Formats: sequence, structure tokens, C-alpha cells
Amino acid sequence: MSKSVPAFLQDESDDRETDTASESSYQLSRHKKSPSSLTNLSSSSGMTSLSSVSGSVMSLYSGDFGNLEVKGSIQFAVDYVDSLKELHVFVAQCKDLAAADTKKQRSDAYIKSYLLPDKGKMGKKKTVVVKKTLNPVYNEILRYKVEKQTLQTQKLNLSVWHRDTFKRNSFLGEVELDFDSWDWDNKENKQLKWYPLKHKIPPVTLEAEKRGEMKLALQYVPEPTPGKTSPTTGEVHIWVKECLDLPPLRNNQLNSFVKCTILPDTSRKSRQKTRAVGKTTHPVFNHTMVYDGFRPEDLTEACVELTVWDHYKLTNQFLGGLRIGFGTGQSYGMKVEWMDSTPEEVAIWEKMVNAPNTWVEVTLPLRMLMVAKISK
Repeated sequence: MSKSVPAFLQDESDDRETDTASESSYQLSRHKKSPSSLTNLSSSSGMTSLSSVSGSVMSLYSGDFGNLEVKGSIQFAVDYVDSLKELHVFVAQCKDLAAADTKKQRSDAYIKSYLLPDKGKMGKKKTVVVKKTLNPVYNEILRYKVEKQTLQTQKLNLSVWHRDTFKRNSFLGEVELDFDSWDWDNKENKQLKWYPLKHKIPPVTLEAEKRGEMKLALQYVPEPTPGKTSPTTGEVHIWVKECLDLPPLRNNQLNSFVKCTILPDTSRKSRQKTRAVGKTTHPVFNHTMVYDGFRPEDLTEACVELTVWDHYKLTNQFLGGLRIGFGTGQSYGMKVEWMDSTPEEVAIWEKMVNAPNTWVEVTLPLRMLMVAKISK
């Protein structure tokens, strides 16, 4: 068997589907809703964990039923095929794996791969299970449709697992390859190499990484009341312009949209969202959301929660969010976790309140949030 991978990788046909141009629209849309009873804050509108609202979030090590020794090594090679715009991972074999069946000294092993930070099901690739051996041979190619420049922000994670007769998995070891400064033109980097298997590498979550930014503008419009010198209510206008540098999940095939909720009102009636913009990490929305019925005192008690999501098939994966308010830690006399605005988020809210009838524009970094649970 040749020690060089490209010879058989380049024989692949290039008639696969290619990436299409990213969608963007500059059409301004405007929607108006009233938050239903902002003052009606109940314990039922509490917070829920991210995992319960994002069906596609999963652990790299989900379903580890074993506590086996990590030993042995894996032989593989990587190459980028420019004509196909694909990363090819050639998984050759493993040797000297730990024995899941200690009596017969054997394991039923397979290889699982991810392009981190994408941990979704669509980013997972697997080999076949090779049974009854500690030295399994695979000779399989795992393919990822991805732009070469995107790989600079990603890592290849290869993990080895034993699958028992009940389809339960036991971790046998893993390897990570960082593509940050990888030289794709170096022939040595295309050769098959042996890598020692290592213990579980703590996954770098999106929480510790840059989630991108949102460019938006806010405006408070007081509504004059006949016979009264000062307005009793007003409208809050939220103009979601665009997002920048969203996490490159699913090989940059994001289908992102923005959701807005005015806390403490978590009813579906108050929720608004933009359309989804596909195949780009720089989606342009130009979508204005309007909420009326804001009394002056509501501006100090309420909080605008904006969250960005990637929609794929039947699941939505949380990418990042903002909470824009005064960040006091309480609302209508009650302590709440969601009133946690950062200094930047507080600053833009203060500017809006102090300059009515004026658009106040800002670009804010998206962050990890415990997302508010939507009530009926």
C-alpha cells in the first residue's frame, strides 16, 4: 500500500453539488407587536438550559458506556482536493488498541470524526465497525465539503470507539489536528502517519470562542396622549441590520435568523423573528421589529433579548445572543437572571432612553446566553 494519499483521492469525479452564492437582501421589513403585560412576571417564565432549546447540540463523547484504557495509535492522512472543494481524511488503520473484551483480547472498533467547532450530527463522519481485533484496518475516506480558507478556523477530531452487541459505545482514544497553520502544499503533510491515541481532550465550546457580532440600531418613540403634557406610552424600534463573522458551522452552510423577545414577557405573542438567510456567516437582515405599549417605567424593567440561530431541517442551533437593558439584576422588584446586560449593552440602551426619536446604532459582540423559555 502506498504511503501517499493523493493518488487515489484525485480519481474522484467533480460532478458533486457546488456551493452557491450567499443570499443577502437589503429590503427593509417592519413588524409591530405589543408585549403582553410586561409587569406580569411569573416564575413559570424562568430560564431553561441551552441543550433543551437546541436539538442539534450534542457532546463529542455522548454515549460513553466504558471506562477503558487509552492505548495504541491510529494511521491516517489528510488532503484538500481543490477541484471538489473537499477535505479528504484517509483513515488507514489502528494498532494495539485497548481490549474491550479482556478475556478474548479484542475490540469492535470504529472511527468517528468532527471538524470542530461543529459538533452537530451533520458534521459527524464514521467508518465501519471492524470486529474482533485490536488492529483494525479501514482504508476509508471521510469527506467534508468545505472551503479551504474555512479550514484555518477548524480542527479535525478523530476518536476511536468500541461498539458492543447492544450498540453501546466505549471510548478508546482520540487525536486532534489543528489546521490553523497547516501547509496544504507540503507533500509530507499528505503522507500517511501514525499518531498516538490520547485521553479525552476537553472540547472547546462556542462559549469560549468568538461567536461573531450583530449590527443593529434602537429607537424609542414616545406616543403623545391628547390632553397630557408628557407621553404615557411609546414604541421601541429594533432594527436588526446584519451579523458579522458567525461561527462557521456546517461548512459555512449556515441558515441563520434572529429571534427577539422582550423580557419578562416570554409569551409567543411577543416573540418576533427575521427571515432566514442561507449559506453565509455574514447574513444581512435589515429587519425592523416594533413593540408598542412601553410606559416610561417599563424601559427600566424590561430587557430586549436578541438571539441568533442556525436552522437546519427540523432543528435550530443557538449561535449567540444579546440582552439589551439596564442590567440591574432585577425586574419589577424581583431578582432575575436574565437582567445581565454587559456594559456595552447597557450603554446602548441608556443612549436610546436618553435620546427619544433618534436611531442609536451599535455593533455588539454575540455571547452565550441561558435562553428564556417561551411560554404559551
